[in-house]
Amino acid sequence: MNQVPVGLVFPGQGTQKQGMGEPWRDAPSWELTAEVSAVTGEDLSELLLHTPGEHLRRTDLAQLAVFTLSLIAHAEAVRGDAFTGPVVACAGHSLGEYTALVAAGALTVGQGAALVAARGRAMREAALAREGTMGAVVAAPLAAVEELVREMREGGGEVWVANVNAPGQTVVSGSPETIGELAERAPSIGGKLIRLRVGGAFHSPYMAPAAEALRDALRKMSFAPTRQPVVSNVDATPYTGDGDWPAHCVRQLTSPVLWEQSVRTLTGSLGCRRLVELGPGRALAGMIRRIDSDVEVISVDAPATLLTLAVGQR
Repeated sequence: MNQVPVGLVFPGQGTQKQGMGEPWRDAPSWELTAEVSAVTGEDLSELLLHTPGEHLRRTDLAQLAVFTLSLIAHAEAVRGDAFTGPVVACAGHSLGEYTALVAAGALTVGQGAALVAARGRAMREAALAREGTMGAVVAAPLAAVEELVREMREGGGEVWVANVNAPGQTVVSGSPETIGELAERAPSIGGKLIRLRVGGAFHSPYMAPAAEALRDALRKMSFAPTRQPVVSNVDATPYTGDGDWPAHCVRQLTSPVLWEQSVRTLTGSLGCRRLVELGPGRALAGMIRRIDSDVEVISVDAPATLLTLAVGQR
């Protein structure tokens, strides 16, 4: 059996969809829904099985749903000893960073659920208080997007780079007016802006009130040393027990998610030759293949896909 070093990656908000828990409902690890429900006061079984997709888009509910389903997928992979190679690192995209911290042992399931619930509420409240939106600029180089964003801010616009996802895919965040103007100007840098159906201008200064609320929740938490390093969104650096995770979590709300750089850390200095995406959808796998076409990527979004881990699947 090929014992390649494995990195685990966890998706963020936006990957949720109605009924996404159905394939997992008979899995032993489905019991995690009860644990998360008890901590958060939300019925996770209902969210994962029956909640309409439009309602599931609500920021706080979407984050809890994706977090819980990703934990179930991870728990089932661990229970079945499915990774075949040594797990050497973890990372998550935005919300997924909290799942990564639980998977790596820095947080318990209950702690992670409490933080995700507090984070989701705070982000929703901040978004309701100040209208914002996001868009994905595709095809244009990152440097050109950064320059355009800088130019627009100097002209009085409110827009920031929010996610550096992959070559040719940069997400921007800001006021609806400025994002609309950027959509008109994107062709001038060889790009096109695709509007995202989100509830606010996430990973931008618009989330400063949410960062303060999250800081209060983090004061009640203690982070344990991790079993494997977790690559931080805010600086693409791997941290273990010496990482100031409360500071990273607060900073993440108003800073760009450096996903492309994080994947290069996983496949570079950390030596991961197989990345396993655990949770709903396959968005991260698509990004990863654009970042590093040489790394093996496997998505586990249903119990049946656990079987692909035994032999590997490009």
